[in-house]
Amino acid sequence: MNPSFDKKIVILATGGTIAGRAADARDNVAYSAAQVGVGQLLSAMPPEGVPDVQLAGEQVAQVDSKDMSTAVWWSLLLRCRFWLDDPQVCGIVVTHGTDTMEETAYFLHAMLALAGGCAKPVVLTGAMRPASALVPDGPQNMLDAVVVAADGRAAGVSVVFAGQVHGAREVHKWHPYRLDAFSSGESGPVGVVEEGRLRLLHGPAGDDGADILAARAVAVPAEHWLDLARTDRSWPRVEIVTSHAGADGWLVEAMLASAQAQGETLRGLVVAGTGNGSVHQGLEAALLRAQAAGVEVRRASRCAGSRMVANPAARLPDGGGLSPVKARIALMLELLARDVVGAADAAGPAFRPAP
Repeated sequence: MNPSFDKKIVILATGGTIAGRAADARDNVAYSAAQVGVGQLLSAMPPEGVPDVQLAGEQVAQVDSKDMSTAVWWSLLLRCRFWLDDPQVCGIVVTHGTDTMEETAYFLHAMLALAGGCAKPVVLTGAMRPASALVPDGPQNMLDAVVVAADGRAAGVSVVFAGQVHGAREVHKWHPYRLDAFSSGESGPVGVVEEGRLRLLHGPAGDDGADILAARAVAVPAEHWLDLARTDRSWPRVEIVTSHAGADGWLVEAMLASAQAQGETLRGLVVAGTGNGSVHQGLEAALLRAQAAGVEVRRASRCAGSRMVANPAARLPDGGGLSPVKARIALMLELLARDVVGAADAAGPAFRPAP
């Protein structure tokens, strides 16, 4: 942590279990998340094994990640972009709650690619035990995340947890309690951290950044995405419904009616289908009606272990093999891109910066 080091890693703290406290050190369930500041997180990290870099901390938010909001996402994106543009900074670590870590990872994965690229490591990490636990897992996870953030081979967004490095596209939380709570399914981790060293196993699964958006969203200049973040632009409303035994169109119809009653517009729906994205006929009928009425619909799968295989005969488009929660983010960004270009067309050429 010597400030004379030439390179710097910035820790952006957002709260979560890693910053949690409980009244009893044996309690790893009934704790309060987001209680400990970034300075305390840094001081709890064992100094042994820290790479030869300067560490700096910044508190971006202090939330339980079950309550993560798009406003925090915009703020986090701007701070990541700010620090990535600093030539002294070699990487970023984001401390985050585990409940929605996979969503934030995919958001940053897509948005940093759209908003100027991500040629340095951005590493998310957290903990399954609060900071007050008898044996907290947060300090070791933070140390491993710093190791990865200091390694230029890990450029892009990843999740580091329990000694494993996961790509942002495939990672998902698979266990509600165990310390190794994250998995990348059949793709497996892209690397492991062993005794303070990163060992890469293979490259990240999937494409390099805004994979789904590249196929469906129109081009938007990078600075416009940052402008949206600076103004905390409201997101298109996209919801998730689940196909299951006995499913019908009640929930879809109820959401459409509720949006209309409140003067809102339901812009998109993602259906978490069974198996390879199959949808109960009763639910599918309602989704097809919504699609005909202008609602964008995407299919995903409830199966977390692998990607859904595209079915050309399906009447509802698939979400590119993303999980339901990530397909929702991709669809929101796709719709947002359309809105931005629509505004650009209305404003004329002056809206777009010179190439």
